[in-house]
Amino acid sequence: MLSLALAFLAASSSAGTHPSSPRTQNVFLVMLDGLRWQEVFRGADEAYMTKDVGKVEKPDALKARWIRPTADERRKELLPFLWDKVVPQGQIFGNHDKGSAAVITNGFGVSYPGYAETLCGFAQPEIKDNRKFPNPSPTVIEWVAHQPGFEKRAVAFGAWDTFSFIFRKDTCGFPVDDGTGPFTQGTLTPEIHAVNRVRADTPYRWAGVAHDSYVVNLALPWIAANKPRVVFFGMGETDEWAHEYDYERYLDAAHRCDGFVERLWTQLQTDDQYKGTTTMILCPDHGRGDLSTGPRAWGDHGKKYPGSEDIWLAIIGPDTPALGERSNVPVVTQSQIAATLAKSLGLDYNAAEPRAAKLIEGVFK
Repeated sequence: MLSLALAFLAASSSAGTHPSSPRTQNVFLVMLDGLRWQEVFRGADEAYMTKDVGKVEKPDALKARWIRPTADERRKELLPFLWDKVVPQGQIFGNHDKGSAAVITNGFGVSYPGYAETLCGFAQPEIKDNRKFPNPSPTVIEWVAHQPGFEKRAVAFGAWDTFSFIFRKDTCGFPVDDGTGPFTQGTLTPEIHAVNRVRADTPYRWAGVAHDSYVVNLALPWIAANKPRVVFFGMGETDEWAHEYDYERYLDAAHRCDGFVERLWTQLQTDDQYKGTTTMILCPDHGRGDLSTGPRAWGDHGKKYPGSEDIWLAIIGPDTPALGERSNVPVVTQSQIAATLAKSLGLDYNAAEPRAAKLIEGVFK
């Protein structure tokens, strides 16, 4: 009996030293192209609501729509789901005003390098601009899609034709929708067919870039019908309107994206596969300039525009402690997202890809 008791105590002690399996069974990575940390944490900025800076023809009306007395009020007005749901139940990094920074490491500050760093876990010097060529390295989503239990359970939805190259559409082994043509893989519903028809019948404003609604309104019913476990979303209108220096439409696009994320999360919480078992990560691919380098530098990004290296990152899920807005914490990097995504599913990406940065500390129990 004494031996049994000692064995029981030893087993109990040993069990207490090992973490339990994650509750997360599904993960969604949502990227909002070029959405600045300044608007995320401070809300709309009155200084950009002029004709010279933001092409604003009716500044008083725009101020009435977005400007509130405090940064907390402004950011909740702009991104209500992020600040009312995601942050209180999860974590967010990147507010320089509170001693928190999130940065890229690729040094280029443009989209393809940013997506590749996020999805592969390290910067690739050969990816220095947005020229279309297949990603030299598999993404973490491709890696997860080949792990036991995840075969044929991954998908990527994006609003930019370059995603076909970023994800290596022809060889990655899972469906990739770049938003610029019909999407015909998997189980298709009447709603999906209707969106495909809209895509075919409607002119695109930007070459190679779809409106975010073309992507979201196809992706949501596809997810409901096909039940993927690893999902990428890439929305792009925030970047496109910023490149036109149109601050009003940039804000509108950010607000719509927040609503799209809310629709996604709400759908997941009403589905038995996803409810209580899904982690979601939100981030941009790069930052942007600001008024310190010119009246319209905010619309641009890259090496010439200081601030392009600054991003933000939010995470919510059943294994993430609800620490809210992080302050006075070490810098987190874009390159840490890949390992963090894999770890949410209990997978060790760093063992398979030594070049990838380690996961973000403190985001999982």
